[in-house]
Amino acid sequence: MGNSVVFGSNAWVERLCDEINRSESYQRAAKSWEGDFCFIVEPDSQVAEPICMYMDLYHGQCRRAFIVDDVNAPEPEFKVSGSMHVWQAVVQKRLDPIKALLTRKLKLTGNLGKIMRNVKAANELVNCTTKFDTEFPAG
Repeated sequence: MGNSVVFGSNAWVERLCDEINRSESYQRAAKSWEGDFCFIVEPDSQVAEPICMYMDLYHGQCRRAFIVDDVNAPEPEFKVSGSMHVWQAVVQKRLDPIKALLTRKLKLTGNLGKIMRNVKAANELVNCTTKFDTEFPAG
C-alpha cells in the first residue's frame, strides 16, 4: 500500500478524499447523498487538542477535504465526534460506524435518520479508509 499517513492530518483527509473519488462502490452507494461532515477527534491521552477533519461529500464525490483549525468554525450538516481510540477502531473496521453512533461511542450532531437511510454509503466511506495505511498516535 505504500507509506502510512498519520490519522487526523491534512495529508490523511486529502488521501481519503482521493480514495473516495476513486471508489466506484462509494459513488454508487452515495449517488444521491448531499451533506458535509466534520469528523472530530476529541482530546484524550492520545490527542492534546481536538482535530476536525472537514469533508464536503456530494453525489458520490468528495469535493473538498481539509483540517479545520477551529472545530466550531465550520457549520457542516453533520458533526461526528469521538476519541482517537474509537476512530481507530472504526478505521480499522473493528467497530461498525453505525453501531458506534447508535451506542454513542461516536456522537452525532445532525439528522441521524438521513444517515440511517444511507448506511451503505457510510460503510463504503469506511472501506475507503482501508485503501491506504494509516498511522495512529501511540497511547
